[in-house]
Amino acid sequence: MKESPEPVAAFLGGQRFAVAGVSRDPRQSANAIFRKLRASGYEVAPVNPAASEVEGVACYPDLASVPGEIDGVIVAAPPSAASALVAQCAARGVRRIWFHRAFGTGSVADEAVAEARARGLEVLVGGCPLMYCAPVDPFHRCMRWWLARSGRVPG
Repeated sequence: MKESPEPVAAFLGGQRFAVAGVSRDPRQSANAIFRKLRASGYEVAPVNPAASEVEGVACYPDLASVPGEIDGVIVAAPPSAASALVAQCAARGVRRIWFHRAFGTGSVADEAVAEARARGLEVLVGGCPLMYCAPVDPFHRCMRWWLARSGRVPG
């Protein structure tokens, strides 16, 4: 698989991320992203206003509650939460935001993407870090190939 596109490489060049939308249900996409980033050596803070702990890790209700710097936010929450997360990124000074999407709308809300860009944030739309964090499993390798054909991955 060829190298990651520059926007993806820049995003994953950070060391500390927040994943918004993690769940108490470990089968959710956000949880898979959370686990993969941690396994890849990143510091990752889970964000969910309805959970105090996720997979044995303290969970935060919003980005303002996450201690320390945040290099980027992965939005894997319902699209209805996307605009609020953009505002939280701007308030925290987080410059990079990635709206997760495989099939369907995922976490992408057009108005949130437009707002993030208007605020000068670096925005990635579509796909997810599992398609780029080595080693990439065969399923995500195929998904990346398939979604790239339809322009649904950052790049």
